[in-house]
Amino acid sequence: MVMNVALPDVRNSVNGWHAIAAVIDHTLLKPEATREEVTRLCEEALRYEFFSVMVNPDLLAHAKSVVRGARVKVGTTIGFPLGATLTTVKLFEAAEALKLGAQELDMVIPIGAVKAGERHLIQAEIRSLAQLAHDGGAILKVIIETAFLSDKEKIFACALAMEGGADFVKTSTGFSKAGATASDVHLMRGVVGTKLGVKAAGGIRTLADAEAMLEAGANRIGSSASVAIVRELGAPE
Repeated sequence: MVMNVALPDVRNSVNGWHAIAAVIDHTLLKPEATREEVTRLCEEALRYEFFSVMVNPDLLAHAKSVVRGARVKVGTTIGFPLGATLTTVKLFEAAEALKLGAQELDMVIPIGAVKAGERHLIQAEIRSLAQLAHDGGAILKVIIETAFLSDKEKIFACALAMEGGADFVKTSTGFSKAGATASDVHLMRGVVGTKLGVKAAGGIRTLADAEAMLEAGANRIGSSASVAIVRELGAPE
């Protein structure tokens, strides 16, 4: 899939906060998240018109019910946060998520396999997950967990995501030793060009953080601080 990577001009747009809200995945992935917190997440997404909500699989159906009929998409995670589950398990998890209405799947690839250079294993996993997602009308984002990888390994992982038919590469789970950096986003965009989207996630808490990622080449932002970010641009309390 060739992605539209035009970036929002959040400072010069008359409705700047709307522009940045439109590229944010409003995220709640902490293990202690409750149904009530997911309801609030979805209500915030509806109010501020975030692109999507990202929740853990166990609360996916609930999130879907809250935003049903709205433009806000619902996504979930696969093989999260380690990426070390079997491909067969990831496929089952993805299939169940699609049945529950997931429109976006953020999947962690096996980081050890990336470091070991196991091209065929990783490529086959991405291809099988991408095909399943696409058959279900969803998109696949591949989380490469940049904090564990050298630049050479990041380039390798991004190339495999392209070869496997993924729709996005994503920097981080947000549960590792570090999150997104502008330099990693720039590197990833340089590898995938306009062929894939680039999602920056992990530690993006302010407007300045989000702008740095967008300027580096991200066209999607994952954040749990989305409301604070758009309020910096004048979104209502």
